[in-house]
Formats: sequence, C-alpha cells, structure tokens
Amino acid sequence: MDQNSVVLISGCSSGIGLALAREFASRGCRVFATARKPEVIENLKQEGMETAALDVTSRDSIDACVAEVLSKAGRIDVLVNNAGYALIGPMIDLPIDDLRLQFETNVIGLMALTKAVVPHMIKNRSGLVVNIASVSGICATPFAGAYCSTKAAVNLMSTSLRLELAPFGIDVITVQPGAIKSGFGKAALHSIRLGEKSVYAPLSRYIEGRAMSSQKDPTSAEEFSSQLVDKLFLKKIPKIIRLGKSSTRLPLVASLPAGRFDKIMTRMFGLDKLRK
Repeated sequence: MDQNSVVLISGCSSGIGLALAREFASRGCRVFATARKPEVIENLKQEGMETAALDVTSRDSIDACVAEVLSKAGRIDVLVNNAGYALIGPMIDLPIDDLRLQFETNVIGLMALTKAVVPHMIKNRSGLVVNIASVSGICATPFAGAYCSTKAAVNLMSTSLRLELAPFGIDVITVQPGAIKSGFGKAALHSIRLGEKSVYAPLSRYIEGRAMSSQKDPTSAEEFSSQLVDKLFLKKIPKIIRLGKSSTRLPLVASLPAGRFDKIMTRMFGLDKLRK
C-alpha cells in the first residue's frame, strides 16, 4: 500500500478502529470509516475522512457500503476488518442466541465483508486485507470462551485466505493485538451472562475481572495504530503482526504443557474455589 491507497475500515466508533482511521488519514490515505451508527463518527469528516453506515451482520448494509465506496473512489485498496465485540461468561451460561450473534459479528460478518470486497481486488490483481484478530484466539481463558473461539476462527480463516488470495496479488495480514486501551472492557462488562442460579456465581468478581483484563495498563490505541500502519507500509509486510501489552507473552503461556496451563488458569480465575 501507499499514501494514495483507498482504505475501508469496519468498526470505527471507538478504540482500534477509530485510531486506525485517523492514522491512515494522517499518512495521506483516502479513508472510509464506518460504524453501525454513522452519526457517532460524523466528526471524522472534519478530519478529512469519509464515513458510511456499516453493520457487518447485515448483507444489505454490507452491499450498500461497498457500493458507496466504489462509486466514490472507484476501488478499495485496503480492507481492515475490525468490527467485533466480546461476550463474557461461563460457556454453559451463555444463551445460544447470544453465542450465535458473537460468531455472526466476529466471524461471519468479517467473512461477508471480505467476500463483498475481494472480487474487486481480484479484478485489479492487487489488494490488502487486514484482519484484526487477537492473542485471545491463541490463548483461551475461562469466562471468555465465546470471544476466544471467534478470534481463533479469525486467525485460521486468515491463514486460509492468505494462501488462497496470494496468486491474485492480494496480501492477507493477521493482526493479533494484546491489551489495547479502549471502551472494549466496559462493553465486555455489560455483555456478561451469568445465570441467577449459576454454579459460577461465587466467581462473579473473577468473571468481571476477565471482562476488564484488556484495560489493565494497556497500550494506547494511538500507539498501537501507529506501529501497525508503519508495518503495513513496508514493502514486505509480516504475515502475522502482534502488538500491544501481552501480545507476545500470552502465546507463550498457551504453549505450555496442558497440565501446567490448566493449573495456572484454574488458580488465576478462582476455579479451584469451586472444588469440594
């Protein structure tokens, strides 16, 4: 990519998406920032960006957004799949409809948007797809199984896409952030699902702690975005990029023998307190 690139970013209302939109714009790129509620990002127009409505769970919304960008810019050089959220709670306490929506947003929505954009990149024999995954997709923890599994899916889907699209001159980059400062933790806190009679009720503070874990001394979204865009402007972009606090430590923890890993997680999340 270069300073003349047309960049489409999903999930720009806050955090990483918002910071990335501003960072790409500061490098001279033509940025289309999107959000489910476009009025939330209306102010970005004053910073030289263009905005559009985009709900990645709606095929009509995806088609309308991509058509709007193409009508205005004629092409999409870079797609950043950033939209997503975390559903927090013990796996057996999660309502199936909530679990389905978690996958619909974080996984299916990402793929639906990619499917809408990539054919245009293939025609140009050029393009860059940047999938914002997470180190949580490598190191699963108690009480975040839904979120971790969606990010694991993004990690693996990105690998397949990278191999499949390479013959057409399209690069697919997997980004695995660590702890990044944003409203992500508060949103996760509100997403907690814990039944009134849940066997995990005694561990509510641990569950709440997991929701807010990404906001404990995090890397700023601006610093993360600056470092990421620096790498995306390289002639040879790393296929997997890990940035932010704990982005290198957690994969090491995940590589521990299963028995040792289980002992660490059991103590860390208070699960040993449930044993009689």
